Amino acid sequence: MFRKIEDFITAWPVEAGFTSKVFEAIPDKYADQAIADGHRTLKRLAWHLVETVIGMPKHFGILVDGHEMVTNDAICAPPATMAEVKIAYEKASKSFTEGLKSWTDDTLLQEDEMYGEKYTRSHSLTIIMCHQIHHRGEMFVLMRQAGLIPPDIYGPTKEGWATYGMEPPKV
Repeated sequence: MFRKIEDFITAWPVEAGFTSKVFEAIPDKYADQAIADGHRTLKRLAWHLVETVIGMPKHFGILVDGHEMVTNDAICAPPATMAEVKIAYEKASKSFTEGLKSWTDDTLLQEDEMYGEKYTRSHSLTIIMCHQIHHRGEMFVLMRQAGLIPPDIYGPTKEGWATYGMEPPKV
């Protein structure tokens, strides 16, 4: 959990940048890839992250750009292209970070109603970041199923080792 607001404000843009990198690696012709019928597609997972960055902060008093699109934590349908999803995500993410700049470390201790429970704001920030990481992992699986190469984010992917002039680790 975050104990200093500056730690989150420093970490979030890094994580948001990784998320943007994932969105950028998904060509529109693969955006409808799902693990099976009835499951979220790559584009719908990406748009869900936009929903979360816009909708979740409303619970703790931050109105993110695009908040008027969110009703009951759901947002309008995704736009036509992954580029538009990426732009919406980056705009919401920047607005979210700006909204947090008025917080102090003591603000992190405040509790808010979140999904029928009381969460400290520190816990809410941890959840929003972990939630994003969780769905990026799902997107990596779908990207591989579609024959796409996920981007290097926390280190090289299997294919990314070549960029460093190295062989991938043995499996």
